Amino acid sequence: MVVSSVILCKGYTPWQGLLLTASLLTCWHLSTTVKITIESVPPQVIEGENVLLRASNLPENLLAFAWFKRVKKARRGIALYALTTNQSATGPWYSGRETLYSNGSLLIKNVTQKDKGLYTLRTINRSGKTVSTTTMYLRVYTSLFTCGRPHTSALPTIELVPPKVVEGGNVLLLVHNLPENLQALFWYKGVIAIKKFEIARHIRAIDSSVQGPAHSGREALFRNGSLLLYNVIWRDTGFYTLQTLSTDLKAEIAHVQLKVDTSLSTYFLTSAQVTVESKPQYAAEGEHVLLVVHNLPDDLQAFFWYKSVYRTDIFKIAEYSKAINSTIWGLAHSQRETVYTNGSMLLQDVTEKDAGLYMIEILNRDNKIEKAYVQLHVKKPVTQPFIRVSDTTVTTQSSVVLTCFSADIGISIHWIFNNQSLQLTERMTLSPTKCQLTIDPVRKENAGEYQCEVSNLVSSKTSLPVRLAVMK
Repeated sequence: MVVSSVILCKGYTPWQGLLLTASLLTCWHLSTTVKITIESVPPQVIEGENVLLRASNLPENLLAFAWFKRVKKARRGIALYALTTNQSATGPWYSGRETLYSNGSLLIKNVTQKDKGLYTLRTINRSGKTVSTTTMYLRVYTSLFTCGRPHTSALPTIELVPPKVVEGGNVLLLVHNLPENLQALFWYKGVIAIKKFEIARHIRAIDSSVQGPAHSGREALFRNGSLLLYNVIWRDTGFYTLQTLSTDLKAEIAHVQLKVDTSLSTYFLTSAQVTVESKPQYAAEGEHVLLVVHNLPDDLQAFFWYKSVYRTDIFKIAEYSKAINSTIWGLAHSQRETVYTNGSMLLQDVTEKDAGLYMIEILNRDNKIEKAYVQLHVKKPVTQPFIRVSDTTVTTQSSVVLTCFSADIGISIHWIFNNQSLQLTERMTLSPTKCQLTIDPVRKENAGEYQCEVSNLVSSKTSLPVRLAVMK
């Protein structure tokens, strides 16, 4: 049989034994008359995994089909398959990791970021005419999609356990995401990491802790970096600072603010202290945040806002003088801040770069300076997670593992079964971060749709459902 001259490029002849040649992969003319569908199996593929581009509804009486990788307007051939002889030929974009099947599907092994993009499947009938052209876009997700381990760039964070504490209670300053190559860590009372404010330090090499000048006798430092405060009093209110030092001498700082409930206290302050409150406490990117100042003194002379805990011009956002009722913007002004005469400051369209500690410095008529700090938390909304299941069809008494993958860090994971919160049984096990669900052994009642919901302090997203079938 002779291949139509419309299909063959001028000057090319059929390759030995094949009705179509590799040259067709760079010069096929197009037409589209048949509805062929292509789906990615699995729907989301992570770097290093294998993916099958599964073709369905191929027309009958085909002579051959071919796969192309399209980059912008160029058409690049991967491989073609002659159905009459069950032979294949590779094209210029064949990497050695692709396998063609007689049903039209294409398997790509060990995918990389270079594999993402538009793929085209073309079919030709026995008359030598192109009868279909079908395209799909393959997305390859990076290793940012994780389960059970923090992203490599995750910084140390501190969680208060419990979130609220009354006088006389205990509170744990629980540390997350310590660097793997930790050399030492230091705890400080306040926002500045200097020796006189040091509570304690831990040296990893000798597995030893040493108390500092600010140790009150009510603190205990653990090997995992967490700090326990016993029998807290109102004077414990304020910021605490953790500094980590890695073996490569990289230092990281994390802060946490402790608020002690003194409603039942017999102590009282002789004068109201200036405090700052963030509204909302946790903001999503793009929101507005108001830093509300409480207890501003009546004899105010001026106040200054800094994007730092240090009083330097490079961090100054603004200064306000009551005498002339005027605001002067500083070097750290981003054009998104508004300062009010009551001391409060509005930040518009916040980003993650705006997160951190802010300081207001207040000057009264006696030239007495008072400082107050506030921590601004800004989070990106989470992206949609997805579930990978070890097998979608299992038999009773076997086991199955469902894994929730997310691109986000600092998240909580919740499992959903048939649109309701999953009720764990003795046959179900969650990994420590709850990203992996194991059912062993499986029973008929475990059949149904599973989803996972990821959330942070500002948003939540739920995965598409995955259906598990259970056979006898």
